[in-house]
Amino acid sequence: MAFIDVIKAKAKADKKRIVLPEGMDRRIWEAAVEDLTVIATEEDVKNNTEGLNLAGINIIDPVRSDKLEKYTADLAELRRMKGMTIDEARELLTTDYVYYACMMLRENEADGVVSGACHSTANTLRPALQLVKAKPGVKLVSAFFIMVVPDCEYGA
Repeated sequence: MAFIDVIKAKAKADKKRIVLPEGMDRRIWEAAVEDLTVIATEEDVKNNTEGLNLAGINIIDPVRSDKLEKYTADLAELRRMKGMTIDEARELLTTDYVYYACMMLRENEADGVVSGACHSTANTLRPALQLVKAKPGVKLVSAFFIMVVPDCEYGA
């Protein structure tokens, strides 16, 4: 069994609440399957999902979310010492969906966030480090990606 197939099998056996904060990219919708949450505006959905089956996919529009005010207040409080205002928090949550996804994670409304199709590593990690933070005692945080190349002649 290939490395990626092992990962997929383990993921299927242990279902988690995963959030995809890049609903502005059609590739996310093509990859999305039942029981995932995609963060996107109505316009994102309209512009990127033509011909796709969205059955079972939870779609959250941060602007229309009933959680927006709570997340806004919580984010402003978390970043208060850095000078963040309520308006700045609301702006971040409604324009940079990785922040919204990380607030979901922080509030235990998600188990994981998968990002990087539209966001750089820095723009994916920054919200996580600011809102979710590293485990106490952990001083170094890293990121990685896996590239699967079928029939690669260069080794595993």
